[in-house]
Amino acid sequence: MSRHYASIAFTPAVRSVQDEHGSATFYGRKADAGAAAPGPDRLTDDERDYLAERDHFYLASVGETGWPYVQFRGGPPGFVKVLDDHSIGWADFRGNLQYISTGNMGGEQRVALIFLDYAHTRRLKVFGRARIVTAPQDPELVASMTDPTYDARVERAVVVDVAAYDWNCPQHITPRYTLAELEGALEPMRRRLAALEAENAELRAGRT
Repeated sequence: MSRHYASIAFTPAVRSVQDEHGSATFYGRKADAGAAAPGPDRLTDDERDYLAERDHFYLASVGETGWPYVQFRGGPPGFVKVLDDHSIGWADFRGNLQYISTGNMGGEQRVALIFLDYAHTRRLKVFGRARIVTAPQDPELVASMTDPTYDARVERAVVVDVAAYDWNCPQHITPRYTLAELEGALEPMRRRLAALEAENAELRAGRT
């Protein structure tokens, strides 16, 4: 866990609960160090490589009434781009036209994101500040996030200035696999089965 992440997540109420359960001393050092350290967390090659393979994430925003809202965002693998050492972004596709996340981010910029890799039980959590960018505002940026091979209408881009991130523990993540991931494991079995079927056919032909 980064020190900046701890300084954001571990509020006085959180630290009070940590104190009750005996973890305040350990986590308190991280929070105090993060509050004193300069600048936001810097994205490394580990985060770049991980995000390049993700095809979905969960986005939490907060509305004017104070209620949080969690939204699923999906796209082709790598649709979330690392723009530089401190920011990420993605093309925002047309959905059900409710625009709850979009409206929330237009008011309160602070967001939280979770990127899950179910197959390898890994997750990356991100705190940041989001801003909406439309094609008239920055056509080059929106175009750079658009995948012409993906069948979706891009309405805008979202850029998140990363404040902090944390590689969370893998506990309780149930492994799940995409069709593409299963294909890689099943293909050798299919080839072996085809070879056995061919061998069986030859043996049967030899008996007739």
